[in-house]
Amino acid sequence: MHHPARNPVSETPSVPIELQELALAIDTLPMPHRDRLSPAFRRVIDGSTRRRRILNLVQEALAQLRLDMKYLVFDLEATRRERDRYKAIIDGESPS
Repeated sequence: MHHPARNPVSETPSVPIELQELALAIDTLPMPHRDRLSPAFRRVIDGSTRRRRILNLVQEALAQLRLDMKYLVFDLEATRRERDRYKAIIDGESPS
């Protein structure tokens, strides 16, 4: 009895449409060709998934960095205003 090969696309969420189409094309091939292509296709799916995960991590890190930069700029501006205020007080108390 012939058992269909497990389709790596159905096991992996959010696979690009091009890879889904390729999976369907591979599924229509005769078994010897399908068996020969399946390991390479699995590696392509794994690489695609890994790159997508890395891209998501990088995007999250960039978003956090942008937020951190906003806080740093806010703190810097507040510190400068504070410095200018104290400087004005000191200059006002100095003998002229």
